[in-house]
Amino acid sequence: MLYTSIDAVVAKLNPDSPVVCLRPLELEATAKRLVSMFPGDVLYAVKCNPHPKVLEALYRGGVRHFDTASLPEVKTIRRLFGAAATPYFNHPVKSRSAIKSADSEYGVKNFIIDTEDELDKVAENAGQDAVISVRLATPPGFALQHMSSKFGAPPAEAARLLRLVRMRGYDTGIAFHVGSQCREPDNYRMAIKLAAEVRKASGVDISILNTGGGLPAPYLGDDVPDLQVYVETIMEAVKEFGFEGMRLQTEPGRALAVDGCSILTQVHLRKDRTLYINDGIFGSLSELVYLKLRVGVRAIRKNHGIVPGPLADFTLYGPTCDPVDVMPGAWQLPEGIQEGDWIEIGQIGAYSSALTTTFNGFTTENFVEVDEYPFWHQASVPSRIAKTA
Repeated sequence: MLYTSIDAVVAKLNPDSPVVCLRPLELEATAKRLVSMFPGDVLYAVKCNPHPKVLEALYRGGVRHFDTASLPEVKTIRRLFGAAATPYFNHPVKSRSAIKSADSEYGVKNFIIDTEDELDKVAENAGQDAVISVRLATPPGFALQHMSSKFGAPPAEAARLLRLVRMRGYDTGIAFHVGSQCREPDNYRMAIKLAAEVRKASGVDISILNTGGGLPAPYLGDDVPDLQVYVETIMEAVKEFGFEGMRLQTEPGRALAVDGCSILTQVHLRKDRTLYINDGIFGSLSELVYLKLRVGVRAIRKNHGIVPGPLADFTLYGPTCDPVDVMPGAWQLPEGIQEGDWIEIGQIGAYSSALTTTFNGFTTENFVEVDEYPFWHQASVPSRIAKTA
């Protein structure tokens, strides 16, 4: 069932447990836009939000390539789309059995490595028709998370690995990741420049340039450039550093999924300016804590719609017994909010339901589809921003 609005969800379900509200049309539109502007393969990073409805909406929007980090994610893509979609095993560390199954049972032919040991594992467990790209470490950029602190080979080692991959007879490429929620498009230019230096040092002709993830989401209060600026910067660097004619790839997760979901939580108790709600850091809201993201919120009352009145600062506690289960900073909500009202929290399509736990027995299992324009993009929303400390 596709609900026409969040009010309709409240009226029909009267939910006292959290409800993830998927906006499939928003997901489709975002996918169509990026697929149309990027002149290469758009690989959705499944880890970001693996819900089947999310994957299906992105597929309808034109996404046919998926960055899968594990065998279960590979299986999900094959189960949903069969041979019509292509999974890529782009995690630089994989078990031998997962490599073998991905290749022999699910037809995965694209792998990424950043060590010689991982190259050995792929060579011993996948066919000679595999495509093995080398992940290059990049310097810290203007991003929320520095991905090369965990994965990626230094330039000299990356050049050596490219030579080894080619000596073993595999087609190869260069991949990198400039960091999650990258706020500076020029970070991509610098990474592509470094990739060109590695390619030259290796003496190897490569066929793929994978510019990785990092395309940012337009969180409230985070003034990032439009995705078009990132794509233009990438394409200018591709031309400047001699990668024209090569197969280009991008691996967005957050940028595709973030606006596709909100979560409807209920106030179970009010203590002065403290609200106890039924989702928190052990549920769908963990990223709001460890990345200190700012998102739009609004209060809803059954049969009345948006709760009226002046705004005040509130502290939000999640449902578990753990005192760390609290949202950072002050949240602006109507002064008159009360037990039984609902709070819709926007922009939780990325790294939300994918990270939920069952701690204390609390779960977030209810999903509905809603055909309503995201409230956090409307002009009236900035006054209802969650302010993080």
